[in-house]
Amino acid sequence: MSSGSASRASLYTVMEIQKLVKSGRSSSGFKKADITGRTVVFNYFESLYSPEVTANLIFVDAGGSLQADKDQDTQERLGSIKSSLPITGEERVAIKIESKSGILDFTKNRLKVDAVPSTTSESNRESIFLSLISDPLLRNLEIKDPTKTYTGRISDTVKSILKDLRIKKFDIDPTQNNYNFISRSRGGLDLITDLCRRSIPVNGDPGYFFYETQDGFNFKSIDSLISKKPVETYTYTGGLQSNLDNDENDFKIVREPNFIKDQKVQERKKWTSSRNIFFNPLTLKTDEAVYTMKTNLPKKTLGKKVTYTDDIKGYTTTREHVLDIGSLGDVNELTPNNDPREWQAKSPMRYNLLHSQIMEIQVPCNLKLRAGNIIRVEFERQGDDKSLGGIDEQTSGNFLILHLCHHFDTKRSFTSMTLIRDTYGVHTSNSLDDNDSMSNLFFD
Repeated sequence: MSSGSASRASLYTVMEIQKLVKSGRSSSGFKKADITGRTVVFNYFESLYSPEVTANLIFVDAGGSLQADKDQDTQERLGSIKSSLPITGEERVAIKIESKSGILDFTKNRLKVDAVPSTTSESNRESIFLSLISDPLLRNLEIKDPTKTYTGRISDTVKSILKDLRIKKFDIDPTQNNYNFISRSRGGLDLITDLCRRSIPVNGDPGYFFYETQDGFNFKSIDSLISKKPVETYTYTGGLQSNLDNDENDFKIVREPNFIKDQKVQERKKWTSSRNIFFNPLTLKTDEAVYTMKTNLPKKTLGKKVTYTDDIKGYTTTREHVLDIGSLGDVNELTPNNDPREWQAKSPMRYNLLHSQIMEIQVPCNLKLRAGNIIRVEFERQGDDKSLGGIDEQTSGNFLILHLCHHFDTKRSFTSMTLIRDTYGVHTSNSLDDNDSMSNLFFD
């Protein structure tokens, strides 16, 4: 890597492409191509919306660096990595990046090339772009039993599915409710993702995320995620940080934060009071219930208190549901701890509340951060408020990392994050703008 912030923050220690070479019907081993000194750009991604990590990289392929096999070239001459390996998809890529902030290590659980690489040519060399995915994503496509039946607690089902996918590293929050269903030719990762909105934690409110980090797979309740203490605190003082090599700037926000969404009153009022109509396919009867923020506030939030608009006399939206009793019909018993109306009505409200505020920030590279972490963001008072000293208590507070990207190139490295939260401020607020929604993000 070159000098500058990237040399301080990161170092490629392993960048290697491995292709399984077969002789006849048997495997004869792996053919390897070292691209450590050739990689010019690397991006790594995690997201609470994604059941797998992804990455991409660009490396320079100048040719004359790898011996071709006889089936490609009878003379076995030296050629480019792309043609001599060759890279056609599903090659294993070993990655290890070390920095003072941590290590990104995919040398044991290697990523795989997702597609035939795209290239750009310049003079006698090519720039090769590789898209990389987590290996379980490919195994997710292998449907061994299209009519497999799942019964019992959702968290036990999730564990069973992950074991079937040969996934060993996972962290699962237990659920209180059951859900019985037939797989219907869906991949295991897809099944778990679909179970998130149906899941209710023990003594908690509905709503889970299923996602992968470099530590493994996670099936975590919203309650669990937002109950954690911040892993880091970042500050924004209103100016860009030019000297990133200075250790004092490691926990400064280096670009002006971008507020994608910031408390819209119309959206907030839309979810303040919801009329829900449920049709039971077994009894052919309907019943309805009104859920309000006043009577159904989540037990746990990122802030100290969620305020709500209580001037609504009726309801602001009507939502119709087919009572989701699972594809096994009356095998599911409706009990206070296992009532689908609980999550069908409350899950959308909870997901939407969690997305009340959405903000993008960029900080110096920090490989210790994970999607699902809580970080504290502190904004310095601006303008006339500076005379009060300290931080802006309304805009500052705890945020949940929704998306995360570690970026490395020849000049710099940084970590970009999309953050979300359900409340304003680090203290209790009396503002009516504390509740909001993002109705297009999640489903009924």
